[in-house]
Amino acid sequence: MGDELTSNSRFPSSRTSSRSVIETVNGSHKFVIHGYSLAKGMGIGKHIASEKFTVGGYDWAIYFYPDGKNPEDNATYVSVFIALASEGTDVRALFELTLLDQTGKGKHKVHSHFERSLESGPYALKYRGSMWGYKRFFRRAMLETSDFLKDDCLKINCTVGVVVSSVDCSKSLSIQVPDSDIGAQFGSLLENGEGSDVVFDVAGQKFHAHKLVLAARSSVFQAELLDCLVEDMNEIMVTDMEPKVFQAMLHFIYKDSLTEDDLEASSSSTVSTVSDTLLGKLLVAADKYSLDRLKLTCESYICKHLSVNSVSETLALADQYDALDLKAVCLKFAAENLAAVMQTDGFQYLKENQPSLQSEILKIVAGCDEDCSSGGGKSLSVWGQLSDGAAMDEERLRQQT
Repeated sequence: MGDELTSNSRFPSSRTSSRSVIETVNGSHKFVIHGYSLAKGMGIGKHIASEKFTVGGYDWAIYFYPDGKNPEDNATYVSVFIALASEGTDVRALFELTLLDQTGKGKHKVHSHFERSLESGPYALKYRGSMWGYKRFFRRAMLETSDFLKDDCLKINCTVGVVVSSVDCSKSLSIQVPDSDIGAQFGSLLENGEGSDVVFDVAGQKFHAHKLVLAARSSVFQAELLDCLVEDMNEIMVTDMEPKVFQAMLHFIYKDSLTEDDLEASSSSTVSTVSDTLLGKLLVAADKYSLDRLKLTCESYICKHLSVNSVSETLALADQYDALDLKAVCLKFAAENLAAVMQTDGFQYLKENQPSLQSEILKIVAGCDEDCSSGGGKSLSVWGQLSDGAAMDEERLRQQT
């Protein structure tokens, strides 16, 4: 006993410790499928893919099979899978697929790995293109009479939790800095109206705001509220904007974001033209008040919903209000889908009222550079070929009928 004490005092011990932490990095993606009935019949094993989204350093995508993935089921079921869309080997992850109930009752159909013990552990995806999901996700006949399908639209939410591991040092020596809440703090000023010094009257609805906040965000508001020689600018009439648009604009000015309700309202809008959507009207408001970030945000969301039927009208809107990024996307989209776009009413409108935009589309199709004249022979040649082709198609249809 005495020898052991002597030995320990002669060689003092050093104690160290570490901790291995295995956890998941989680992320979600909402996939909205408009025109479900038109997707039926595309073929067993053929899918509609969501836009890629990134979680845990890997790209993922949702695959929806309207006629099912398994030939043996003979299109009785729809299939839904989550696919690894980037390079990776043995990527271990947890998954959750949720088919959203669109009645507001919250009775979603959920398949989840989270918050339960998995006998064999997280699912491992071996290579790019590996998938996890359900061949028999939902019986198709039941789906088409359920609350999950509304206005020919399905909404699927996917959550991916990528398994990561790290060695954790003692957190007693670290200082955690919370996420910035400056947007929430400024938002509370807008919500409770404390210290407001200007009122906007929009179609009889009053909005209280703060001159300094508005001036800091908009050079137009600065000139109108601070640089104006008129001292009594405490109530301002707004006659060219709807209350809901002005409210969304104020929300962005204070919080630097749009609400989910505003985005949802625009994405599910039944109006015929983009200029009549909330995002279209917000883009116009952002241009008026020089709110460049709001304008670019609107451009980004409008871009995600471009279609053959809407691209011409969206192009006209982007050109009118100098939305340059959106205009560039519209020109490229129209050029890549010109045969179909030419058959739309919007393209006919461009032809009759804004021929310069039509010429810009044709320059891209013809491969002209910026110096190519809008009346150049190559552009006219391409236009003539496409017009003749469309006319021939119409003539064939008339002969067949």
